[in-house]
Amino acid sequence: MNKLKLEILTPNGVIYDGEALSVTLPGEEGEFGVLAEHSSLTTLLEAGVIDIEKEDKSVESILINWGVVQVDEEKVIVLVEGAVAIRGETESAISKALEDAKELIESIKDNNPAIATVTARLESAAQNLL
Repeated sequence: MNKLKLEILTPNGVIYDGEALSVTLPGEEGEFGVLAEHSSLTTLLEAGVIDIEKEDKSVESILINWGVVQVDEEKVIVLVEGAVAIRGETESAISKALEDAKELIESIKDNNPAIATVTARLESAAQNLL
């Protein structure tokens, strides 16, 4: 299976930079998936979870508040205002990521009706890690 290059950037720096088999993004019209050699597009992203399928078939989840994605046949670049990767090498690191994610959710829930879905996805991601 072909791979795509994925970069997820925030004002504070890079949150993900690597190859992936696929990426699922929270678009304005709903979630959509991107594979290698996808046709070019640029679109806004809403609050939600980006799921990255890695080469080893594992899935990494990154919570975002909002942003924009630019897709071309070889690369996906995601620019987001706020993001938290739901990952960690230790239980305490995972707990810290979950706390950061909950703070990000709190900051956006007043103006986003999809937040219940995002919260459920976050809890599901947490269960998979622990």
